[in-house]
Formats: sequence, C-alpha cells, structure tokens
Amino acid sequence: MELNISELLKEKKAERKLDLIIQEDGLYDGMEYIKLLRPISFVGILSKLENDFTLKGKVQGVLELICSRCIEKFPYELDITIVEKFTNVYKEDEDDETIFIEDNVIDISQVVQNNIILTLPIKRLCKQNCKGLCQQCGTNLNKFKCQCKNHDIDLRLAKLKDMFFTD
Repeated sequence: MELNISELLKEKKAERKLDLIIQEDGLYDGMEYIKLLRPISFVGILSKLENDFTLKGKVQGVLELICSRCIEKFPYELDITIVEKFTNVYKEDEDDETIFIEDNVIDISQVVQNNIILTLPIKRLCKQNCKGLCQQCGTNLNKFKCQCKNHDIDLRLAKLKDMFFTD
C-alpha cells in the first residue's frame, strides 16, 4: 500500500489518520514464507513537521509460524507498535533510522512488514514447555510418548553425568 504524500508536502505541519488492511497471502522473513491467518491491520497517524514525517501506529494480525522444536504449525498473534521517521530532504548528519522518501511516496505495507519481521521471535515455540521431537524416532513428544531409550552417552563422559544429574 503506497501512500502519496504530495498534498502533505505543501503544508508546514499536517496530520493524516490511517486505517489500513494489508491484504497479503504472507510475508518472507529471509528464511521462510510466513502465511497470514488473518489480514494485517494498521491504525495510526502520519504527521509532518517541516520536512520530517513520523508514522506512529498499531499493527495487529495473526501469522502461522512453525515451532522450532516440534515443527508443528501454530497461530501467532501480532500486536506491535510502530514508530518510523521519514524525510524528503537529504542531510549529512541524518539519523540511520530515518527513511528517505522517494517520488513523494511512502510504502506503508513495506514498513509494516519490516517491523513485523523484526519483532518475530528468533526461537518460535508453539508453547513455552514444548517437548519437541524424540531425537531417535522423531515422535512429537507433545502428542505421544515414545518407547526409545536414551543410550547416546559417551562412555568417556559418563562420570560427569553422575556429577550433574542425580536422581
């Protein structure tokens, strides 16, 4: 969703309320394609003072993530706040976090997607106490109990195991 700011550029100080629904099938976080279970909504304000613009708003939606431990898909609720700065005048000492506006257009959907990707957890878990998969047979330990015995102990380190794990 591109927002043309030509009208706002004519004024010294201005505000525009935004209420947008971003209709995408999903987004790519650099490693995997993430499906949207519910469209992303953005409600916020774009304000202008001199040559600087500030976008403040709230993003909500539901994504489908894959658990890092059990590899099951699960819904992930989005509820994040965005604050981004833009300018259409190049300055030498400009803050690295200020986005330069080209052709009097701000791509709101790209800004929202970038903020979503930055706020996603690195370790994506379906629940905090996810047991993951059995290392030997691959059974999802959240759903089933497997009969595998854990014999992957290096005999040279067996004494260390006794020091740390007392039953």
